[in-house]
Amino acid sequence: MIKGITLVRPASSPVIYDALVSFFSALGFEEGRSWEDDKSRGRPFVAPLGNLEFVDGMQRGETDTFIEVTQLDSVRQVVERWLAAHLNKAEAAKRISPTAETQWRSRVFSVEPVAGVSYAFWEWMEPLHGKPMALAGDLSAEGMKFAIVVARWNAVITDRLLEGALDCLYRSGARKDEVHIIRVPGAWEIPSAARKIAETKLVDAVITLGVLLRGETAHYEAIYNEVSRGIGQSQQETGIPHAFGVLTCETLEQALDRAGLKSGNKGFEAASAAIEMVSLHRKLGAPPAEKVEVGQ
Repeated sequence: MIKGITLVRPASSPVIYDALVSFFSALGFEEGRSWEDDKSRGRPFVAPLGNLEFVDGMQRGETDTFIEVTQLDSVRQVVERWLAAHLNKAEAAKRISPTAETQWRSRVFSVEPVAGVSYAFWEWMEPLHGKPMALAGDLSAEGMKFAIVVARWNAVITDRLLEGALDCLYRSGARKDEVHIIRVPGAWEIPSAARKIAETKLVDAVITLGVLLRGETAHYEAIYNEVSRGIGQSQQETGIPHAFGVLTCETLEQALDRAGLKSGNKGFEAASAAIEMVSLHRKLGAPPAEKVEVGQ
């Protein structure tokens, strides 16, 4: 069975490789597992959906990589900032096209982060094109406040989860002074701290990060049940979204895989869920968090 498609784009030089990695990192793509040997190196970038499309009548030299987004104007701003930081003003203006409407009811612009390498970013003019009618949250964290409750126990895992969560929040537009990190001894203490900060109503969402290993904890299931129940109860009773990033694994190796080695970073995923839920709450009419600092 076919599982996925990987398009390999050789870089003609180390400088161009570094530039393209910088460009796609700035856009917030989830990074896959990098690799490097004596002769070459690679940096995968992962998207939730991929398509392989064949076109008759396309001219040689036209952009062949189309990246679908949900907030085209915001993406364009990120691209323009990146170009301004890496090129002079005149050259940056040449590398990006105007945003235009297409005959297939979309808006699109193209950009060359490096000379001769072009990508097109596009979105449907009808946001629900081809989808059932549904209300969903966006993945922009601009103007949102977050608390991250992270366990110190098994720090080799939880620190990786924290890095993933922060990476997601900052890439999505959250300001560093609006992200508060609360460290607790272990997973057992996460619900108490999460409840305390949620009750203050000073944050829009709480992200909980920890790890429980069956091989190290004889009463593993009892602790997991209480931790998950406590986090869920805090969310329901305070009305503040809680993202669940507490790993439950059989071994340390499994936990490492889920903290960024092979199976993505669950801290990144938890932060993404938190952003989406805050956005959804706001669309549903929930009031935003008070604009005061934690601790006041």
